[in-house]
Amino acid sequence: MSSDWTESQILNQLANQLLQAPGPVEPRRSDYDLNPDVLDRPEALSDAAVLVPLIKGRPWSILFTRRAESMSTHAGQISFPGGRVDPEDRDHVHTALRETEEEIGVSADQIEIAGFLDTYETRTGYKITPVVGLIQPGFQLNINTHEVADVFEVPLMHALDDRNYEQHSLEWEGKLRFFYALSYQNHYIWGATAGMLKSLHDRVSKT
Repeated sequence: MSSDWTESQILNQLANQLLQAPGPVEPRRSDYDLNPDVLDRPEALSDAAVLVPLIKGRPWSILFTRRAESMSTHAGQISFPGGRVDPEDRDHVHTALRETEEEIGVSADQIEIAGFLDTYETRTGYKITPVVGLIQPGFQLNINTHEVADVFEVPLMHALDDRNYEQHSLEWEGKLRFFYALSYQNHYIWGATAGMLKSLHDRVSKT
């Protein structure tokens, strides 16, 4: 996608390339994309959903959270607002919107659903539905500090530039495991969040 695209061109690309319903049960993206040799995958997956918040403006940006250090899982990591699907949630959109309001105080009436990215399976046993939402600038945050340590934005065009993605690795249980990573200023986005961001890149950057 060209860095000089207008808002109407971005909206058109989102409408044409995003899924209009959640992806199939079998995930089309996962932590195993770069690690096809991993055999010890979780047998049961927990259903989850996240919001991929696109902030309209000049330039457009993507909103991220950094999880609080006190969280029991993925402490301190950069993520999208979201979490496990609760039994009373109507659907994945409801989960993503509920979690977004709980975590950062942006309510459902401020978010326009644009579509979905491919379902994403994590090594930690989650099947995540990424819901893409559009937010007008000028919204107010009310951060739940028990869950979120920081909120920041990354220019959309930075995330849609293939040159900004790298494949990094770390040793896990005696073997190298590979993952996507993207950096912006002092923020390091990696793992499942970067994998879903790469999914956004691959879809929206299509010509």
